[in-house]
Amino acid sequence: MSIEERIRQQVTENDVVLYMKGTPQFPQCGFSGKSVQILKSCGAQFKGVDVLADPEIRDGIKRYSNWPTIPQLYVRGEFVGGSDIMSELYEKGELQKLLAGAGS
Repeated sequence: MSIEERIRQQVTENDVVLYMKGTPQFPQCGFSGKSVQILKSCGAQFKGVDVLADPEIRDGIKRYSNWPTIPQLYVRGEFVGGSDIMSELYEKGELQKLLAGAGS
């Protein structure tokens, strides 16, 4: 299975996936930590994927999304964005709507 296939499987088998540095319990960068806090404040159930533990995923997710930075959020298989976009959507109340019913 190619790295792209692995990523596609992760984002389609889980309603909400956050590719991040570290784990939801122990984020390894401020942006990942902020993203976890946003998702938790929305009450979202999500799968965290630690890109530091798997260099193939770390490089592959950037190609898969055509987005250069980590963290990256996927909801129902669709790329949403990184930490700044998540913050912006959260402040507007749009992220909560997007997450409604996902991962429950």
